[in-house]
Amino acid sequence: MTTPRDLMFVALDPASGRPPGQGELSLGLAGAELIDLVDAGAAELDGDHIVPAGVDAPDDALLRAAASVLVREEPYESVDDWLWRRGRDLFSAYQAALEEEGLLTRQRGRRLPFRAGSEPTLVDSPERRRAAGRLTAEEPVLTALVAAVLIHDESADGSDGSDGSDGSDGSDGFGGSDGSAESVDLPDGVEAVLAAVGDAELELAAVRQRRDVEQAAFDNIWRGV
Repeated sequence: MTTPRDLMFVALDPASGRPPGQGELSLGLAGAELIDLVDAGAAELDGDHIVPAGVDAPDDALLRAAASVLVREEPYESVDDWLWRRGRDLFSAYQAALEEEGLLTRQRGRRLPFRAGSEPTLVDSPERRRAAGRLTAEEPVLTALVAAVLIHDESADGSDGSDGSDGSDGSDGFGGSDGSAESVDLPDGVEAVLAAVGDAELELAAVRQRRDVEQAAFDNIWRGV
């Protein structure tokens, strides 16, 4: 299993309260891929730039695809640029892979932000349970990615969860106190990627909020005509 696959399992689990938007999850998946590539030795970070290394990518089709599109010429690509380029429609790629493996099915049901009238539903599987176990154990990398994806998705649309609560009890929907792991020393490269994911999620939320404000202003103008 890989970190991005575990992120998909956790983010789509009903315990999350509701699934994040595709954009938020795609950015998180791109960050998770980069963390796994760095951990495997297939890439290194030189400051905020990604330098391909000589080690092969892990034996996973999507991680191999990620490794194959690393920029291999100086000045190389920044982590931020990678998140936005690789993250484009990355959710759809992982969704298709999980469906092909029988780990994700589609059911007609309540409307979700993926595809009209079609609800992605996780199948009970060892992979799903393993991902949940990593989160329950507060594995720091996965916990930080989940917090970035879900928290910034909620801030983007002003939602506070699917149950109508205001979140004042500090629960993150997974049984943790705030979606963050205890303070753990992580490699500098991992810390840098996690920080970049958080910044990218904030940028996406800001863009959406600005768009919503502009649309509301436009609607108000037409109402006054």
